[in-house]
Amino acid sequence: MMRVIVPQNPVLVAPDTFEVSAEPIMLIALLHGALAICLHDEGRAIGGLLHLRFLGDSGRLSDATDNALSSVLSVLDRFKRAVLGNGNKRDEVQARIIAHALPPLATDAPSASLVDLIKADFADDRTICGSQILRRAEAVRVSFQPVTGRIKVCREDEAGLRLR
Repeated sequence: MMRVIVPQNPVLVAPDTFEVSAEPIMLIALLHGALAICLHDEGRAIGGLLHLRFLGDSGRLSDATDNALSSVLSVLDRFKRAVLGNGNKRDEVQARIIAHALPPLATDAPSASLVDLIKADFADDRTICGSQILRRAEAVRVSFQPVTGRIKVCREDEAGLRLR
């Protein structure tokens, strides 16, 4: 028998915060020069969304201070503990990073980015982590169902629900 989960009222996740839930809700982040990390533990049917602004204008680690990087890693660690707890099977956990960046102004190759740092952190934990970087002028909306792990990404004007 297939279980159908209908999300209740959406919860807007503000920049530099996260929400975690085992309830059938929709977590939403409006990204503009920011990223969303969606983390889902399939075995426990729980998940969360972390909304982070890029460090500096480019998202490159070279543009950030050591304190800013330490702060990001601290928030990421608290987020992972809130979703995963202590005793979980890593093969039931998946992470996805959706990043919004403005179109590049130059064609030179970027240095390591915040996305690279976060992917490396998940790799250290042996957590599967995919990523998608969207380079466009308009904001995007990320909708995440923490219980099922489903993610939807669309332009803000296609979302149906305007969040401002």
